[in-house]
Amino acid sequence: MNLLVTGAWDAREDAIKELEAMGHTVCFLQFERDELPCDYEWVQGVICNGLFLYHDISLFKNLKFIQLTSAGFDRVPMDYVKANNIEIYNARGVYSIPIAEFVLSGVLDLYKKSRFFSENQTAHIWKKNRDLQELFGKTVCIVGAGSVGSECAKRFSAFGTTVLAVDIAKPTDSVYDNYFPLESIGEAIKISDVIVLTLPLTDQTKGMFRESLLSHFKPNAILVNVARGAIVNQNDLIDALQTEKIFGAVLDVFETEPLNADSPLWDMENVIITPHNSFVGEGNSDRLKCVILNHLERSNL
Repeated sequence: MNLLVTGAWDAREDAIKELEAMGHTVCFLQFERDELPCDYEWVQGVICNGLFLYHDISLFKNLKFIQLTSAGFDRVPMDYVKANNIEIYNARGVYSIPIAEFVLSGVLDLYKKSRFFSENQTAHIWKKNRDLQELFGKTVCIVGAGSVGSECAKRFSAFGTTVLAVDIAKPTDSVYDNYFPLESIGEAIKISDVIVLTLPLTDQTKGMFRESLLSHFKPNAILVNVARGAIVNQNDLIDALQTEKIFGAVLDVFETEPLNADSPLWDMENVIITPHNSFVGEGNSDRLKCVILNHLERSNL
């Protein structure tokens, strides 16, 4: 297969050599927005992330295989892919472990007032804080019970929490204590102390977490978003935080990235902000390589 590999996959030389040893011819494009180093018609398969944001997929006349380096499909024109019977695979499972660890650490940072102690350490101030919370006994709602959601559920469960799943279908993973269909999400949120968003961005989920749904949150609730920023109405979230309708938020994704420097989210004491960084972990490279080679071996092309 003629494979176009982009810099979205930090492909080491040995990985490309493995692709070539499998019988594929490889062409490399470092930056996906740049001009292709080959003809569009030459490409039969691509390993990429946002390539089709910059290059019209219809130009790839012989495209039959797409391997994404991301878990989400929202940067790909899926209607075209399905209509043209193009095989497509995502990076399911590759980033689940580091994201789940990030989610847990973010909630614990808020519960254990890490910022308070960090600032006092910097200022050389010895001061106790009597307002720390326990994760034990809390109810955690995972919205999107896929690979990332289940890895989150495993870790929260180990801390003695009750873990709820909200999804379009009931998960088979036994780590969840209860299940709510997506249309009953309000019922699950009302009884939850931590709400973790790991669901995909679709027409149905875009803007889902707006004022009408945020109003169901407990005043002590924490919202964690490691999915896509557009799932949450940012202005409504800011209002809920400023009026103390919810306790705090751990945010790794935003409607517009980078987050505007003037956003009030930056200065909120009970908000943790990271720059779409939760997926990073030293095991990603090996996991992604295994996923890519496995999908290529399974392909009928």
